[in-house]
Order: sequence, then structure tokens, then C-alpha cells
Amino acid sequence: MTTLDKRANGVLMHISSLPGDFGIGTFGKNAYQFVDFLKESSQTYWQILPIGPTSYGDSPYQSFSTFAGNPYFIDLEKLVEQGFLKQSDYENIDWGQDCSQVDYGKLYVNRKIVFKKVMENFQKNIPADFDSFCKENAFWLDDYSLFMAIKDAHNGISFDNWDDDLRRRDKTALKKWAKDCREIVFYYKMLQYLFFNQWFELKNYANDNGIKIIGDIPIYVAADSADVWSNPEQFSLGSDFKPVEVAGCPPDGFSADGQLWGNPVYNWDYMKKDGYSWWKKRLEMSLKIYDVLRIDHFRGFEAYYCIKYGESTAKNGKWRKGPGADLFNEIRKTYGELPIIAEDLGFLTEEVHQMLKDVGFPGMKVLQFAFDSREASDYLPLSYTKNSVVYTGTHDNETIKGWMKTCPPKDLEYAKEYLRSSDETLPQDMMIAAISSVSNTCILCMQDLIGLGSEARMNRPSSVGTNWKWRAKKEQITGAITQFLAYYTKLYQR
Repeated sequence: MTTLDKRANGVLMHISSLPGDFGIGTFGKNAYQFVDFLKESSQTYWQILPIGPTSYGDSPYQSFSTFAGNPYFIDLEKLVEQGFLKQSDYENIDWGQDCSQVDYGKLYVNRKIVFKKVMENFQKNIPADFDSFCKENAFWLDDYSLFMAIKDAHNGISFDNWDDDLRRRDKTALKKWAKDCREIVFYYKMLQYLFFNQWFELKNYANDNGIKIIGDIPIYVAADSADVWSNPEQFSLGSDFKPVEVAGCPPDGFSADGQLWGNPVYNWDYMKKDGYSWWKKRLEMSLKIYDVLRIDHFRGFEAYYCIKYGESTAKNGKWRKGPGADLFNEIRKTYGELPIIAEDLGFLTEEVHQMLKDVGFPGMKVLQFAFDSREASDYLPLSYTKNSVVYTGTHDNETIKGWMKTCPPKDLEYAKEYLRSSDETLPQDMMIAAISSVSNTCILCMQDLIGLGSEARMNRPSSVGTNWKWRAKKEQITGAITQFLAYYTKLYQR
């Protein structure tokens, strides 16, 4: 039995979306106040998106490392308390003019300026546990820090464009670069130390107040990542270290070209022979960072859609068999029962349904998908089982108010009829329908609780440059929301 077997409620709110004064949400006072809000609202879960360092496009699902943390979330006021900064080091920096939007361009430039000052002070007074942190995490930290240092020296270009000796990780070349870049390697290790120091302090505070963290794990990793560079045999790569095939989704009613994600697919035959060691390390680390794991694109473990590298769309891809339940059966032998939510959205076959039944993890139900007037839906509450997690929408969906404006009129009318609702009350009624459902776990989006429209949408799949920016304003997280959540959470015994 896991925590997901009990009736409970929670809120989806990424770290980046928290209020604050430094251009993006951090692990500072507003994060602690959000935990207090969840406790006062009788919640059990705080769900967040992946917290890895982001690359081009700012997507948390495309990270330079599946193990590392995003330095943007390091709180500057806490660094002042630790003696690594002075307030004057950052008080006049422009983090962006709109407090409801993240300006990633300014963050990229200005965070480096501040962290350079942190580095100077950190080296003068290195914490006593820094060395033990580096040793404990050496299995990923050494490769990640060297990867980032070499990447900086190459003006950020993808590692498959580095010199051949570096791509192939020639021992002599790596030793030379580690020596030449030792200051920058130290810098990246320092950032990870500060990140995890602050993260675990926040997580412990949440746990002490009865709040569990649901973390999000992308099924794939970025092509240009320390993971692929340091473990090339685990992926489907050519002799030039470029992917042979990349991941995506086939064309459907939402996209005539499909979705071309660009992530390298796994070499599952090698992984099986290796006892899935890479996945075991990944999940072991994730289970330390989070209390519950939501694995994105779970159906890809049964069969995954892949496209030949270099294609401009996902039209010409093909399905290949994945490891299925075998992967998780092996992992259970090492770690026992796993608190995992399977993101089982998308094109599902009988084989996928059987895999989900075999692994036993709860799948997802999304209410916005329930009211397609063209066909019968598996997402209507009447079809839910206890072993599921219900959402009104996810980070890839519109907010409820945004959905009301963009969905087909017949779908909206169907939703109002089913929920016995009106245009004015539908957002609230949809959230109440989720809370009152039979699903053991219910997660609501913070944007919907505040009552925001399309301007607060986190992500529009297959688009770049306008996503992952939304932030809440402090005054938007009100006592009225607390009362709403607490009342209905208790009414429906969550």
C-alpha cells in the first residue's frame, strides 16, 4: 500500500509560478507560505513540474540533467542569511517588469552576475558538509559539472558538435578539461549544493506540516544533456553521437503533423541486459527528492513512437515495443512498492491498458477531456475507479476559463448539462466534480482556484517561446480559496 491508496486532495503549482521579487518563484519565504496555505486548506499534496536546469525554450521537460536542480530556484534572501550574499548585490537588478510573467532572458544574464558574487564568498567559507555532498552525489554530479563547464567553454553548443575526443569521453581529454575548468566545475557543484540544501529544507518543512510533494519525471531526457553524454550506450545513438531516432507523438485530431519532441529514444535491449541500472539510479534519486512520482508519457513504456533523426515532422514515425511491466517489476525487486502516478493520456491500446493493470499504478483522469460531444469519453466521472488521479486540467491544458472560450460550443453545453452548471459557475463546479469523484487522489490547478483565463496557461504543446512563464501574485492566493478548498476537501472526505 502507498499513500496514493488514501483519499486526498492537492494543488498543482510549479516552483517557478510562486510569487516573489526575483523574477521567478524560489525556495524562499513565499514557498513556505504556500505550504502554510496548503495546510490551512486541508490539502495533502503539492504537485510541481520537473525541477531540473532548463535549456533552450525554458521547458522543465528539456533539461541538461535528470538529476540536477534548477539554480533559478535558489533563493537569494536565504543566501544573505548564510553569508554568501549582501542585499546590495542584487537589490538594483531588473528581474522583469511584469511580476505575473517570468522573463527568462533577464534571469539568464542576471542570475550569473549574482552567482559570481556567491562564488567569491562561498570559496572564502566553504561549508563543512560541501565535500560530503559532492562525494554522495558524485555518480551524477561529477559528469554534470564537467559537462556544463565544457559546454560554457564551447559557447553553449550541443555536445555532439564538440571535438571527437570529448564526445567520446577520451580519458586523457576529460582529465585535461577537468583540470583546465576546475573553477567552473566547482561553480556548478556549488550551485547544486545550494539548490539541494534549500530544497530539502523546504521539503522537510512541507512534510512536517503534512504536505507531500508530487514530483514530475519526464520519460525522456534531452539529447544535449549530461545524461546522454555520460551514458551513450543507454540511448539509440549513431557513431557521431547524434540520435538515430527521436521521440514524439503521431498525427492526431490536435496536430496534423504530430509532435516532434527531439529526445533520443532508449536502447531498451541494452537497458534490460544492464538490469535497468540507469533507471534504478534515476528513480532512487527521485524518491529522495519527492514523496510521490508522476511519470510523464507512461504509455511509452509499452510502445513508443519514434521518428528518424532529421525529419521535420512526426508524420513518418513508427511504433516500437518498450520494456512494459518488466522494467517496474525489476525496480520493485530493489525498492519495493513505488508511489507512482502513471500519466496515461494519449493514444491507448489494449496492450497499454494491460501494462497499467500489471504495474498497478493509478492513471490520470482529466475532466477537460470528458466533454467531447463527438464521441463517448473515458474521462467522465461516472467511469472513474478509486485507483486513479483526477485533474481538471494539466500544465499542457488551458485553464478552465480558457477552455470554456476555446472548446467547441457543443462541448461547453455538454459540460454545463452534465455538471448542472452555468457559464458563471462552471469553473467552480468542475473543480467540485473532481473533488467529489471516486478517484483516490484529486489535484487542482492553482490558476483555476484563482480564476484565471488563457493568460495563465503554462504550456501550449509544439510551441516555443511563450510557455512556462505564468506566475501568481501574492494577493491572488486569498482566504476565499483556502475556505473553498478546506470546505469541499472535508465535505468529500479527502
